[in-house]
Amino acid sequence: MPYVPVAELKDYVGKELGRSEWLTIDQERINLFAEATGDYQFIHVDPVKAAQTPFGSTIAHGFLSLSLIPKLMEDILILPEGVKMVVNYGLDGVRFIQPVKVDSRVRLKVDLSDAIEKKPGQWLLKATTTLEIEGSDKPAYVAESLSLCFV
Repeated sequence: MPYVPVAELKDYVGKELGRSEWLTIDQERINLFAEATGDYQFIHVDPVKAAQTPFGSTIAHGFLSLSLIPKLMEDILILPEGVKMVVNYGLDGVRFIQPVKVDSRVRLKVDLSDAIEKKPGQWLLKATTTLEIEGSDKPAYVAESLSLCFV
């Protein structure tokens, strides 16, 4: 992750921080997520039945796509110099725009929306994250991700 002096955090607000590498969402990843969450809806795990739907194939769980935010933005999100720990602080909003079909390649675009000093030594970073699908004009989702940094 890139590190910047605390005094410079605000300079990045409103700016695109970058995009992650592409990641393929294969059926094995979808099946493992179904196993981890107990969500075995056929649209995710049954290629034969899913082929009969308007999607034409299985699709990733929305929450699987969302759970990729921390990993995909780890090399993109700026952090204050001297950070000791960063925790997931949640999401302020999520809109699922279109599903991620099996074997699609996705990447995360990250824009810094805000940097707020909650108390001395604690910075809340708000990032607008957009999961892009290769070859599609529409993203899978747009979500405002919150990271709490302890300096």
